[in-house]
Formats: sequence, structure tokens, C-alpha cells
Amino acid sequence: MLRHESHPGKLVAGLSILAVAVVYAGDAGGAWDAPWFVALPMVMAGLLLAGVTAAIHGIRPRGAARTGGRPRSGGEPRD
Repeated sequence: MLRHESHPGKLVAGLSILAVAVVYAGDAGGAWDAPWFVALPMVMAGLLLAGVTAAIHGIRPRGAARTGGRPRSGGEPRD
């Protein structure tokens, strides 16, 4: 099976938007009261964390990014 590249920044962004949805679902269900202006800081903080996560993930060495972190042996073909 082909391996897919991981994108942890997208994962963090999705989880932060999901957290906003859970907060407003709880508000709609009557579990708690969330003011209307709570969404903007939550989304902005989530996007900031996603950007930091993506930047940190992008700092890894180029050789590890191409080979998936495995050192190449002499017999493998180059991409």
C-alpha cells in the first residue's frame, strides 16, 4: 500500500474547528451558555496552533522527508 504524507497542521486545524462546533452544539442543546463572540478567538487560536504545527513539521531535513525517515541503501532506485 502506498504511504501518504502526514499533515499535522491540517489535523490541528480540523480539531480546533470541531471544538468550536462542540461548544456551540452544547449551547444549542442547553448544556451551557456560550456567547456568540466565543467562536472568533477559538478559531484564531486553533489556526495559530495549526500554523505553528505545520511550520515545525516542515523544518525536518529534506532527506528524511523524501525517504520517510529511512536511510537509503545502495540498491534502491532514486526518485
